[in-house]
Order: sequence, then C-alpha cells, then structure tokens
Amino acid sequence: MRRLVSMAVLAGALVLAVLLGGASNPVSKNKRTYKIEFDNAFGLVEGGDFRVGGVKAGKTSTFEVPPPKKDERPKAVVKAEITQPGFSDFRDDASCEIKPQSLIGEYYVDCQPGNSGKPLPTDGKGTVPVQHTSSTVPIDLVNNILRKPYRDRFRLILTELGTGLAGRPDDIQAVVRRAHPGLRETSKVLRILGDQNSIIESFIKDSDTVIKELEGNKRDVVRWVREAGDAAEISATRREALREGFRKLPTFLGELQPTMARLGDLTDQQTPLLADLERAAPDLNTFFRRLGPFAEASRPALRSLGEASKTGSAAIREGRDEINVLRQLSSNAKPTFKPLRQFLTTMDDRKRALEDDQRAKNGSPPPPDPTAIRGKGGFTGLEAIWNYFFWQGLALNGYDDIAHVLRTSVAFTECSPLTTEIDPKSPRFKKCSQWLGPDLPGLTSPDFTDNGSMSRLTADAAKPAARVGERREAGQPDAAPLPGQRDISKPQVTMPPAVKQLVDDLPRAQRQRAQERLNSGQPPQTGSPSTDTQLLDFLLGP
Repeated sequence: MRRLVSMAVLAGALVLAVLLGGASNPVSKNKRTYKIEFDNAFGLVEGGDFRVGGVKAGKTSTFEVPPPKKDERPKAVVKAEITQPGFSDFRDDASCEIKPQSLIGEYYVDCQPGNSGKPLPTDGKGTVPVQHTSSTVPIDLVNNILRKPYRDRFRLILTELGTGLAGRPDDIQAVVRRAHPGLRETSKVLRILGDQNSIIESFIKDSDTVIKELEGNKRDVVRWVREAGDAAEISATRREALREGFRKLPTFLGELQPTMARLGDLTDQQTPLLADLERAAPDLNTFFRRLGPFAEASRPALRSLGEASKTGSAAIREGRDEINVLRQLSSNAKPTFKPLRQFLTTMDDRKRALEDDQRAKNGSPPPPDPTAIRGKGGFTGLEAIWNYFFWQGLALNGYDDIAHVLRTSVAFTECSPLTTEIDPKSPRFKKCSQWLGPDLPGLTSPDFTDNGSMSRLTADAAKPAARVGERREAGQPDAAPLPGQRDISKPQVTMPPAVKQLVDDLPRAQRQRAQERLNSGQPPQTGSPSTDTQLLDFLLGP
C-alpha cells in the first residue's frame, strides 16, 4: 500500500513539474521565422544561438542546401526563429554573419535587422540573401593548414585547382570579402572616404589656419595639455571601472542599434512636421511675443480664480454629506434605470406602432435615414404623446396666410369674474373694458333703444346727410339716404309682376298699408272680401 501511494505521489510530482515547466516557458506569440543564406554554414548546429545585435533572440532550427539554379553556386540556407519579444522586424537590408562562440568550435549567427522601409515576411518566406551575409574562417582549420598532412593536402588543392580558381576571380573575390568581415568594413571605410574627399581636402587646407590660431593661443594649448594629463592620471586610478565600461560597451552598442534604427525612422517621419514648424516659426514668434502682455493681464483673473477655488473647495467639503446621499440614491436607483430604458426603447420603436398612419410617413425623414418609414408605418408611442400637445396647440391656435388666432384662452385675473354692475368711473371698469370704438351706447353715450332718446334719434335719422361720408354724432344711427337714393336701412322687397299688379288694383290707402307691411316683412292684409278672394285665387290658383 505504501509503495502504491509513493508511486502516485511521484507521478503527480512529475506531472506538476511538466506543467510548471510548460508554464514557465510559454511559446512566444511574437515568434518570427526567417531564412538566411550562407556560402558556408560550418560550425552551426540545430538549437544554436541566434542573436540580434549581440543579444540572444532565438535559435537556429534547420539547415538545408537546395539545388542551385543555373550559373549559381550552392548555398547553405539556415532557418532561424526569433522567440524573444522586443526585437524589431527584419528589413530587406538586414545583414548576418557567423561568429565563433568559444575556442572549442561553437558558432552562432549574429544579425543586424537593418533600417530600410521594406520589412521582410515573418512567416519563413523572408530571406536574407547571401550578398548580405558572411561566413567565418574557423581558427582550427587555419591551424590545420600549418601541420601535416593538412599542409600537403592544401598544397595539392592549390596546385590542382589553381586553373579553375583563376577562371573565377570575381566569385573568389566576393567569397573572400564575405569570409573576412574586416575586408568588407575596410571597403566601406574607403568608399566613405572617397565620397568625402572634398571635405578632407578642405580639412587639409584649413589645417594651416588652425595651426596659426593655435600658435596665437599657445598658453591655452599648454594649459589644455596639462589638464588633459591630470585627467589621464585621474582616469588611470579608475581603470578597473573604465575597463568594465569598455567591456560592456559592445553589448550595449549592439542592443542600442535597433533602438537607434527606430529613432532614425522616427526622425525621418518627423521631417515634414519640422518643415511645417519652420514655416510656422515667424507666426509662432509673433504669437509668443503677444502672449506676454496677455499673460500679464490674466494674472488678476488667475488670482480671482484661486480665491474662488478656495470657496469652491470649502463648499465641496461641506457638501460631502449630500454627495454621499446622492451616491447612495444613485446606487439604489440602478434597478429602475434598466426597465426605464427598456420602456423608453419600446416606446420609441417604430415597429411597435399601433396602426398605420400616412401622416407619420409624410413627416418621417427620407431614406437612408434609419428612422425612415418604408412601406406602411405609424407613430411610435413617444411620437403619439407629443402629437397630442402638437395637435392640441394647432386646435387652439388657428392660423392662415395672414395671422394666428387664439381660439381658447384661460386666464385668471381681476377681469375674469362676470359682473352686471358697471360703473364707468371705477378703476376696474377702466382696466377691464374691451369695447371697440370711442363710445359704448348706454354707458358713455345715451342708449338709443330707450323711449326718451328714440324720438330724437329717429328725428335725426330722418334728416338726410348733408354730404357723402358725413360722420354722425355719438349714439346716432347712419344718416338717411340722399334724395333719389334707396334707404338700405329698410328691407328691399321686390314683388312679382302679378302681385305688384294686384297691389296696384287696391285702393290707394290699402295699397299704402300693404306696401308698408311688405316692406316690414309682414304679409299683406286687405279689408274687403273681394280683395281677399282675389289674393287667395292668385296664391292657390294654377
């Protein structure tokens, strides 16, 4: 039993170790794979170090020698994987070389990512060409040439293959340059010096001027030399720290190079901005020159703002209790917000309209607005609520092309109560009276309907107007018509010809009374049976 328990514990420990090991070494999500071409991949092994700028960034995984194309020599293709984060992607001008890692024959690949604007694919299809790589010459092979039998073998190779090598000088030169980094760097230095020959020429010409100036400042030069000696003496006392600094400098420079490359890209991208800033410099100078007086003038306002901030801080401190109460209310009100939001969303959903209404389609925005009505549709719940106020306002406020008319008005003032007692001299009458015109008959002028004034008004009305458009006195009716005009204040009755003939046949007194009754709108009356019979025959006859 104990043996089974021990075996179970051991198995659990092994599983836990595997899980922890897998957790501590997760596969990087930023894994990138590149192919690198070399003339010779001597010394490289699967799982060897792959460095970027001298810093370990991954490993070399596989090696292959693909069949060469026509007129090309074979190349060794090394597949490298970058597993560490923080390294920039390789560019199309990236360069790599094989370096010795120790004296026992270990080698690794060290690359510079480049600073071109065109990146290499990271899915294993990006390739660093052989023109950008260099292979190292192993020291043990050089040492082997110096002793037998390798020395004799090397002599035979040079003797037998000299003719073939002599026929390919360009290829041998390219291989030698890639095999020895020093030669390649020397070619770069010579090329740079050749491009700067005008600067070197100017430097040589100006050296005489510099020496002449130094001659005039010999004392300063002597003092500089003495101080340089003192600085060198002090530096000698700290040679251990300086040695350690120089020892770490290559690694630091290798790590700094990708950052400087990114900084160079940033500088290139900032060039348009700096050009715009240069063009705006005069305006900026003017702005900052004018900003000084403005800043001085704003000092009192800032001081007042500071004083106000003191008062505001005190108010906020005193209002902490209210703020806490509001915070509690807001937390308790959260369950209400969701159903309220759902209710408002439902009320504003056009799909939930109760009935189709052409007015809703006429008033909706045109497509492609999301609230446009396509086909049938009606008002939403919120629109229906607001339509009541809108249409109720239109019902109370009529309008046409000329003006608005308020049909209904509700007001509660001292003029609202209805009263039958009117005193023209009271302040309430003067404030609340709303007559049209200068007079109110019976209030500010005599009432023309009473018996006392009716006779006078009738007599005045009987008088014809002296001229057209004559203005009558207050309380009087319109003036009588001029001679020869009709009196339009009385009913104008036009009798049919037969009735007029019948009336004309009546005696003069009866005809006058019948005409008066016709003018007043009453049926005519006759005093004789024969006249009545004639009238009935006319009215009831065929």
